[in-house]
Amino acid sequence: MKKLPVLLFLGSFFLILFGLYLVMSASSTYSGYKFADQFHMFNSHLFKAFGGIIFMTFVAFVPYDYYKKYSKLIMFAVIGMLVLTLLVSTRIKGAHRWLDLGFISFQPADVAKIALFIHLAALLEEKGESIKVFKDGLKYALIWIFVTTGLIFIQPNVSSGLILLTISFLILFVGGAKITHLVASVFVAGMAVGAVAMLFHHSRERIMTFISSLQSGGAINDQVRQAIVGLATGHWIGVGFGHSNQRNLFLPEAYGDFIFAILGEETGFIGVIIMLLVYLSLFFIGIVIAKNAKDLFGQYLGFAISFSFIISAFVNASVASGLLPTTGLPLPFLSYGGTSMTILCISVGILINIGITSAKQKAEEEEVVTA
Repeated sequence: MKKLPVLLFLGSFFLILFGLYLVMSASSTYSGYKFADQFHMFNSHLFKAFGGIIFMTFVAFVPYDYYKKYSKLIMFAVIGMLVLTLLVSTRIKGAHRWLDLGFISFQPADVAKIALFIHLAALLEEKGESIKVFKDGLKYALIWIFVTTGLIFIQPNVSSGLILLTISFLILFVGGAKITHLVASVFVAGMAVGAVAMLFHHSRERIMTFISSLQSGGAINDQVRQAIVGLATGHWIGVGFGHSNQRNLFLPEAYGDFIFAILGEETGFIGVIIMLLVYLSLFFIGIVIAKNAKDLFGQYLGFAISFSFIISAFVNASVASGLLPTTGLPLPFLSYGGTSMTILCISVGILINIGITSAKQKAEEEEVVTA
């Protein structure tokens, strides 16, 4: 039990370090073309990765039950940021996702994920058995879920909203909500998500292109086609570190949402499998930590964080492989980006603290029994 937080830190640290290499390789050509400096984007990502590790280390020593006291205030602040993003942010690639405060620019949707996890965990612990009754418990959780994800959907950011919605319902299921209530809620949410997705041109085009590709048997779009070419080129052991051809402006966003293709091209099928196993290992470590937490808040929160890692990783891999419609979802710890990296590291820090706290409590209980 004592080793789990250490293993979680080492696994996350490994992914961050490997991500630095991948970003350097994937972004070098674009950086040279755009900024006349091959290491421009790498240097930026290096700073963000270093900051993320600092955040992770700091949060790992902050008692996780501290967040429970302020979960509602945190949620109101996050909802305010989401509304502000819709009102004042500049539209980028057809969506209002970035909030620029002058000194810092970030995506509130990423912040909303961990904030909603914290509040749902606190709410489920508070409501207890009443979560099984719609009027007395479940409806309050659903209000927070639908308001938060709804604001994310209309940015539009369908992929982030859908993943947050999925994990939120998983938390409710683990928290004891009735299956009939959840099925009805999922049906209503599904209808709403489908309507929103088809309402916005940005998301509608991606969905229709994906459906068309299933009918024709072709690639979803040029970006996915180039990603598949990169993955196929890697064969079993890859073309070697730093020898990707797709990074040479053939694959758009090679350093971001489609960095999985660069991973497959340079390390091959074996490298991809190893990386996915690392994600699976972090997931199982997180689940064990959550299971051993001494309070329900820690269990629910640890469960949510653990699932967010694995779902995001496999959705990103599926998109790059052409198995799902194109999304703007980064590969955890590996893709270029600041907000995602920071929130991921904070999430890992919280999970580490849950593990450390549980280990300490178990050791204290054993001392009492021995005495």
